[in-house]
Amino acid sequence: MKSFLAKKEEVQRKWLIVNADGAILGRLAAKIAPILMGKTKTIYTPNVDTGDFVIVLNAEKVRITGRKAESKQYDYYTHYPSGHKYVTFQEMMAKKPEKVIELAVKRMMPKTTLGKHMMKKLKIYRGAEHKHTAQQPQIIEL
Repeated sequence: MKSFLAKKEEVQRKWLIVNADGAILGRLAAKIAPILMGKTKTIYTPNVDTGDFVIVLNAEKVRITGRKAESKQYDYYTHYPSGHKYVTFQEMMAKKPEKVIELAVKRMMPKTTLGKHMMKKLKIYRGAEHKHTAQQPQIIEL
């Protein structure tokens, strides 16, 4: 028996659609991340990007449980003195709901250049419309 190692040229990628309407943020991200990494395929190889493309629709309808809506904060740094800023979950959902899902998935991905490459296969949209109809995406239930 020999071990199978996938090659970049041999990988067949699919396009998948996920509806985030009413989904819990962390559970949704925990199911999207393995699809982007390719862990749901039998040809998974850790050093090769074997994952599929994922389109997330209705990003503004994602929810979180408990009191996290008031207490959860996202921080960033402006690269100026005293530039450490905080944004609450409610403010982020009002301005950029796509960023909430993107950050949740990004933190579950590998922290390498391969992980950054995998994140480029994630497409997030606010409404139910997307511009990837030419790729013939398949709808999946998570």
